Amino acid sequence: MSLTRPAALELGTHFAREFPEMAVPWQAQEFPDARLLVLNEPLAAELGWDATARRAGGDDPAGPGLLVGAGLPDTAEPVAQVYAGHQFGAYSPRLGDGRALLLGEILDASGRPRDIHLKGSGPTPFARGGDGLAAVGPMLREYVVSEAMHALGIPTTRALAVTATGQDVYRDSVLPGAVLTRIASSHLRVGTFQYAAATGDDDLVRRLVAHALDRHHPDRTAADNPSLALLDAVIDAQASLIARWMLVGFVHGVMNTDNMTISGETIDYGPCAFMDAFDPASVYSSIDSQGRYAFGRQPLIAEWNLARFAETLLPTLDADEDRAIELAQAALGRFRGAYNAAWFGGMLRKLGIPTSTDDAVTTPLLTDLIGLLQVSRVDYTGFFRRLSDAARGDAAPARAMFADPEPFDLWAQRWLDLGPDAEAMDAVNPLYIPRNHLVEEALDAATDGDLAPFDRLVDAVTSPYVERAGFDRYAEPAPEAFGPYRTFCGT
Repeated sequence: MSLTRPAALELGTHFAREFPEMAVPWQAQEFPDARLLVLNEPLAAELGWDATARRAGGDDPAGPGLLVGAGLPDTAEPVAQVYAGHQFGAYSPRLGDGRALLLGEILDASGRPRDIHLKGSGPTPFARGGDGLAAVGPMLREYVVSEAMHALGIPTTRALAVTATGQDVYRDSVLPGAVLTRIASSHLRVGTFQYAAATGDDDLVRRLVAHALDRHHPDRTAADNPSLALLDAVIDAQASLIARWMLVGFVHGVMNTDNMTISGETIDYGPCAFMDAFDPASVYSSIDSQGRYAFGRQPLIAEWNLARFAETLLPTLDADEDRAIELAQAALGRFRGAYNAAWFGGMLRKLGIPTSTDDAVTTPLLTDLIGLLQVSRVDYTGFFRRLSDAARGDAAPARAMFADPEPFDLWAQRWLDLGPDAEAMDAVNPLYIPRNHLVEEALDAATDGDLAPFDRLVDAVTSPYVERAGFDRYAEPAPEAFGPYRTFCGT
């Protein structure tokens, strides 16, 4: 593969110049043997760059270049960003980009500002004793899962490329190293504001507020209370985002405050997974021994994180502390209603039922369905696709998913009486997601040098709604032999 970027590429330095207190000038580690493994050609096109599919090690004399932080324009000012964060509930005052680097900002083909960011590019002053490197498997995981999320219409950072470094990474075993090139609306996090607030510099927080509004919510820059306008915007964005996660069965795995964006994009795909058998207690992270970030707890954790965000804004919400707290509490009080409305409406669309249907009918219908799915541990993604067959008159595929089908039969009759639209259901219920056993299969093969299973999986999940011949195995749950599933952050 090769990538041709614009000859006069300019990397903006807005964050580096506007927030020197939060950005340490730094360079990526040199990787002389780097070779491109996978390139996101549709995303490259969105950035206004030309991409041609040639396998790594082909006839591209320039090598990966920008994709690993080499050969940057003279005007570039790459920086490691600093931020704080609550990690599993415990506050860390200084985290930051331990193995990552913000190369700068660009305007995409539509004129939108985007960050170019590296992950696994070597240690920074925030590495906290780590080697700053990344392995091929976790970087490819972020690529395939983030592209699946994008195809599902869920706001997300995206992977432009994964590049093999030619260097070994030492974890539990020796693994081939890689760098992920990530594109994001920005890398502003709740943890960014936590760090700024902890300095006691209210002006720094105000400047961050103005920067975030200008970057993500320009229609609110003239608000009488900019901090309140930003808090409201982030609450709305996160309520919508978490509802979308829940609707597709996505488990982030590490919902620390430094992993919650101000933009409302999903970020940092480490110990993440898509739920197989429906269970609100589903945990796929090897380090979440207490289930803090279990599937069913994600809305509550989001609300908790937003409360930490609101705390950072208090001195800028109002000079009177009591009034500032009152404003923050009122804003936070909207989260549950916004989340519930987004989730409830989304579930009705998954069931093919008009959102205008009487709540007195739909609320118990949804409540009873969730109970049925949990008791029988039904494959979450597969169920809704098979349910559309029931809407067409063939309930057998969905019915067969329940050990005791009688309760489902009673529920299904209530649902069918509402006249569900099967075609509308197929438009929102995916056939193909990054099923965990297929992800592991693809990553194992890629680690051994075979990218064909990975390419095939990406092909499946980036067109998730339309059934295709030859892709049957991508719509099936994991075999029983796959066993309990755990994922790792890769550091």
